[in-house]
Amino acid sequence: MSESECAPLEKLLNQISGQWTMYILWILDTNGTMRFGKLRREVAGISPKVLTQRLRMLEEIGIIHRSYKSTIPPQVSYELTERGKELSKPLYDLCDLASRWYGNETTL
Repeated sequence: MSESECAPLEKLLNQISGQWTMYILWILDTNGTMRFGKLRREVAGISPKVLTQRLRMLEEIGIIHRSYKSTIPPQVSYELTERGKELSKPLYDLCDLASRWYGNETTL
């Protein structure tokens, strides 16, 4: 494969390989639309600042959609776009691989 043929893969990997990013995508894929607080609880250990940064980046590149309702308090929820849903199969394949590689480990 030539370098120019790999450029789209490099771009995609750079966009989705940041810390927490793939896990956020996995949580949204397996749970569907989620509000910010629920998403934060599901992604244990992530700070609100980092979650916000990752969600904004994913929204900018069209992988997730942010819905805002001006209620009191405001309701903000996130879901995968059609583009984001295209990542489902690779995410499930990675989950299967991770289970095979690390499923029986008791420590990291």
